[in-house]
Formats: sequence, C-alpha cells, structure tokens
Amino acid sequence: MSTLLRSFLHDRLLHLLLALGALLLLLADFRWPDLPRAVDWHTIVTLTGLLLLTKGLETSGYFDVLGARLIGRFRHERALALFMVLAAALLSTFLTNDVALFILVPLTLTLRKFSRLPLSRLIIFEALAVNAGSLLTPVGNPQNILLWSHGKLSVAGFIAQMAPLAIWLLLTLLALTWFSFKPRAIEKHGNDDARQWQKPLFALSVLLYLVFVAALEWQMTGWALLLIIGCYLLMARRVLTTIDWSLLAVFIAMFIDVYLLTHLPLVQRHFDAVAHLGDGAIYLLAIGLSQVISNVPATILLLQKIPPSELFAWAVNIGGFGLLPGSLANLIALRMAQDRRVWWQFHLFSLPMLAWSMLCGWLLLRLLS
Repeated sequence: MSTLLRSFLHDRLLHLLLALGALLLLLADFRWPDLPRAVDWHTIVTLTGLLLLTKGLETSGYFDVLGARLIGRFRHERALALFMVLAAALLSTFLTNDVALFILVPLTLTLRKFSRLPLSRLIIFEALAVNAGSLLTPVGNPQNILLWSHGKLSVAGFIAQMAPLAIWLLLTLLALTWFSFKPRAIEKHGNDDARQWQKPLFALSVLLYLVFVAALEWQMTGWALLLIIGCYLLMARRVLTTIDWSLLAVFIAMFIDVYLLTHLPLVQRHFDAVAHLGDGAIYLLAIGLSQVISNVPATILLLQKIPPSELFAWAVNIGGFGLLPGSLANLIALRMAQDRRVWWQFHLFSLPMLAWSMLCGWLLLRLLS
C-alpha cells in the first residue's frame, strides 16, 4: 500500500494535470454529470489489462531470458538499435502502437542486466518507431481506427493512402537511428541468475494475453480484465501491487482536461469556423492541436467538422511526434523507461522529427495530389 501511495504522491505529471483540471473547472461551460462520460473507459480498461499482462510477463522472468538471447545475437549497439526500431515499427502496424511498446520496452529494460547500453535513448527511438509504423494500417493506432470507421476506404485502400508517408518516415527514422547509435561493440557482462524464470506464471500470462486480445475483438474487454485480476490474485498478487496505477490516473485526468478544454467558451465560439478552413490551415490545426491535447482526442474533436481525408489522416499521425502529449504512446514509453532524464531527452529527437515530418508530409501531399 505504501508503494502504491508513493507512486501517486511523486507523480508530478498527475499533479500538473489535476491542477490544470481544477483551473478549467472554473472556466469551462459544462455539466457535472457529463464529466464521467468524458473518459474513454474502454481505453482505460484496455490499458489496465495491458499493464497487468506486461507486469505478469516481467515478473515471470522470461524477459530476462529473452534479453540474454538478444544480447548474445548482436555484437554492436547500432545493429541492435536498428533491429529494435524495426521490430517496434512492424509490431505497431498490426498490434497497435501501445501493445508494441508494452512488449518491447520491458524487454529493452532487461538488457541492462547483460550489457551497458544507452537504454533511455533506445526507448525514445522505439516510441518514435511505433508512431511511424502504426500510421500505415487502419488498426495501427486509435486515430486510424476512428478515421477508417468514418471513411469509405477498404483496408487496402487505407494502407495505400498512408504508405508514402509511412515509408518515408520509417526510412528517416532508420537513418536517424544509424547516426544516433555508435557501431561500438556491446559491453556484455554475464548474469546466470537472470536466466531463472517462472514457467507457470509465464504460461498463464501468455494465455491471458491471447484471451485479452480476443476479448478486444469481441468487445468483452471488461470481463477479460476481471479474469486477469482473478488469476493474478490466485497466482501472483505482486503483479497487482507493482503496476503503475498512477499512469491510469494520468490518462483519466487527461481525458477530463481535454473535455474541459474543448468546452471553454472561447473554443466553442470559434469551433464552427473549422469546417471552412483550407487544406493548409487544416493541416497545421490538426498537427498543432495534437501537440496540446494528443492526436486521438484531436481526431475525435475535428471529425465533427472535417471529413476523414488523406490530409487529415496524415496530419494527426504526424502530430504524434513533437511534444510529449502528441501521442499517448509517448507517455506510455517514457513512463516505463523509469528515467527522469528521458523526459527532456525525448524532445531532442522528437521535435526535429516533427518539423521534418511536417515539411515532408506537406511536400508529399502536394506531389501526390
């Protein structure tokens, strides 16, 4: 219980969001009964399940085994970084960006037991990679799911629409990875104890992972979460007490803050004008709004006035780069990194990536139109 309370008491981001929410409560035009509906509870339930399952796999010790094998396979930092970036981009195209991070970031963190690597920088690049890779498919991230469901494109048509941007950004990211990681040999150090792992807990976590993914498809996520909690209560209660519960509070606070922000009288007064904006203005608005309220809420908000066009889809996906709130995946990756320095280091790579993506995206759109 003390560990749980400490995570809430030391969460500066949560405190900032709560303070902002208190201010917005005084300024926004809203009804109190509408606040609970402002939270996307399906996302919260999904995130809770993924946090539990990832912690279950981590507690089983299998990430240590996998990390040792990964370190044994690569000799140089650059080769390992390129592999992890490609893996993050590929997984995010069909597992969604959040799930890809929940698999790769804990695995990345175990590498410190076997070698000396710039792990925080590697996690930053994995966050950038899932933003670049997930934009390719209609199921890669939540904003694409929304855009695809509101549009008329087939799966193949959506992929064809997004492919030029996805390919270019992935090539850019691979080039950036090449120059950001040195070709020096990985300094390895043995750790025989790390190879011990709990096979029953690992098998249970994998089985529950498959059940949870199926439940997402069948819209039975709540029941699956109850099953997961019940199984870990019986087999590994430590999983329930050691996950980042304050991260869930951060997401709830973000949803409420975004709702209040969009209900400010000044915002509501000018919102109708969005439907009459030109392509350039929509492009900049979607990217800029993503930087402030994240690209998923920005997509939800703008879909009320703008059709799900190619330009709109490109813009909100590009908006995932840049500032930390641009994509919820950024927040997940950096929270899991457990390194205070990573918060400002992230922007050293993400802000240039945003500027480059904005420029290249606009030029590609003009070229292809």
